[in-house]
Amino acid sequence: MPHPVAAPLVLRAEDRATLERWRRRPKTSQALALRSRIVLCVAEGKSNSAAATELGITRGTVGKWRARYLALGPDGLLDEPRPGVPRTITDSQIEEVVTRTLETMPRGATHWSTRSMAQASRLSQSTVSRIWRAFGLQPHRTETFKLSTDPLFVEKVRDIVGLYMNPPEHALVLCVDEKTQAQALDRTQPLLPMRPGQPERRTHDYRRNGTTSLFAALDVATGKVIGQCQRQHRSVEFRAFLSRVDAAIPADEEEVHLILDNSSTHKTPLIRNWLAAHPRYHVHFTPTSASWLNLVERFFAEITAKQIRRGVFRSTKELEDAIDACLRHQNENAKPFAWTKTADEILATIARFCQRTSDSGH
Repeated sequence: MPHPVAAPLVLRAEDRATLERWRRRPKTSQALALRSRIVLCVAEGKSNSAAATELGITRGTVGKWRARYLALGPDGLLDEPRPGVPRTITDSQIEEVVTRTLETMPRGATHWSTRSMAQASRLSQSTVSRIWRAFGLQPHRTETFKLSTDPLFVEKVRDIVGLYMNPPEHALVLCVDEKTQAQALDRTQPLLPMRPGQPERRTHDYRRNGTTSLFAALDVATGKVIGQCQRQHRSVEFRAFLSRVDAAIPADEEEVHLILDNSSTHKTPLIRNWLAAHPRYHVHFTPTSASWLNLVERFFAEITAKQIRRGVFRSTKELEDAIDACLRHQNENAKPFAWTKTADEILATIARFCQRTSDSGH
C-alpha cells in the first residue's frame, strides 16, 4: 500500500536562517542539529522516505519532526520540558537564604551552618546545601589577606617585576631570603605506610628535635639555588651566606641584583658595610607586607611540601641533610619559575581588591 503524500513544507526566510544556524553551530546539541537537517531536507521537496534514506534515519522520525515544525515552527524542534516532581522552593525563599547568608549572622555564632540556616529559613538542610552550592557560598571557609601600606609600593612592584620579565643583559638576578625555624619533628610512634585504599598514617603528636634556618638565593634565569642551613638567624649568618653567594658567582659577572624583603637582618650596618665593599651588588627591596613578590618564596613552598612537612627527623642534622639532598636534586634538575603577570596586571588586581574592601563597609 503506498504511503500518503505529505503536505508540502515551505520555509519562511527567517525560519530557514534559524535552522541553518542550528545546523552549523558547533555548540548546538546533536539532536537539534539533526531535526534542523530533517526540516531543511523536506523543504527541498523530498518525500519523507527520501529524506530518511539520505539522513540515515527512519521514515517515522522524519514524519514526526516535519509535523512538529508545521504545527509550531522552529520552537517545535526544541525539547519539551520533561515530567517530574513540581518545584516546591520559590524564588523568594532562595533569595532569602542567599541574603541571610551574605548579610547576617546567626545568634551565638560567627557564620551560618546548614543546620542553623535550615532552622531559620524552615527549609531542609539538603535544600540549603543545594542553594549554597548553586551560588558558590561556603560560610565555613575563610581566607586571610594583607594589603601593603608601603608608600613606594607601585615603584617597587614595577622594579621587581621588571627584573623578572625583562632582566638586564649581562647581569644576574637572585631572589634571596631565609626560611626560618624549620622544625626537626619526629613522631611519637612509627609511621604506618600507605596501602591500597588507605593513605599513610601518623600520630598527631610529635617530638621537637631542634630547628634550623635555610638561607637561599634563587637564580631567576636558571632556577638553580645556592642554599645553606644555619642554626641561628642573625645578620652575622646572613653576611656569611652573602659571602658564600659571592664565592659561587663567577668574578666576570659584572652586576648582581639581589631581591630581598624588609627583614631587620637585611638592613643592619654589618650588611650595609658588606654591600658597600662589593659594589657589583644592587639591592631591590620588596614592598612591606608583600614578600610574595620574592620568587624564592615559591621555592620555599616546594621544599616544604616535598621534603619538610611530611619528613621524620630525629635530629637537626637529619633535617639539614634532607634539605641539602633536596637542594642537590633541585640544581641537578633546575627549571626556572616563570613569572607571568605584568606589573600593570598586578596593580589592576590590587586596585579592584582595594575597591572591594572600601565598599565592604568595615
